[in-house]
Order: sequence, then C-alpha cells, then structure tokens
Amino acid sequence: MASTRLHIDWTACDGRGLCAELLPRLIGRDEWGYPVALKGDPAARSDIPIGTNDLEAANEAVALCPLVALRLLTD
Repeated sequence: MASTRLHIDWTACDGRGLCAELLPRLIGRDEWGYPVALKGDPAARSDIPIGTNDLEAANEAVALCPLVALRLLTD
C-alpha cells in the first residue's frame, strides 16, 4: 500500500496557516505562524504523513494554498 505525505516547500511558505486550519489533527503553527507537524520526528517536518481519513482535507489544503507551497507525495 502506498503512503502519502504532505510536503511543505519552506521557500514558498509564508505562514498564512490555512493548512493548519484544514488539517488541525496533523498540523499546528509555530510562534511565527509557520506549519509544524504535530506528530513524528521534528527534523522531518517538511513531509507530514497523511492517512486515508485526512486525504480529502490534504487535497483541499494543496488546492487552496495561496502560495502553492504544498504538494502531496506518494511512495
């Protein structure tokens, strides 16, 4: 079974927080407003694992990100 990850492009992200609003179980915000993974290794916070229950919201976050800083990756 393929795994899906939400990749955050830090060079494009400016911390608007829409992804954190759409995926509140997976993404929080740091003190500057940038998204951070709520689970897993902090060093791997650019690629957040997405389960099937969150896939629809993750697709919505990718589609609505105003700076195109998000994309879904599948292994």
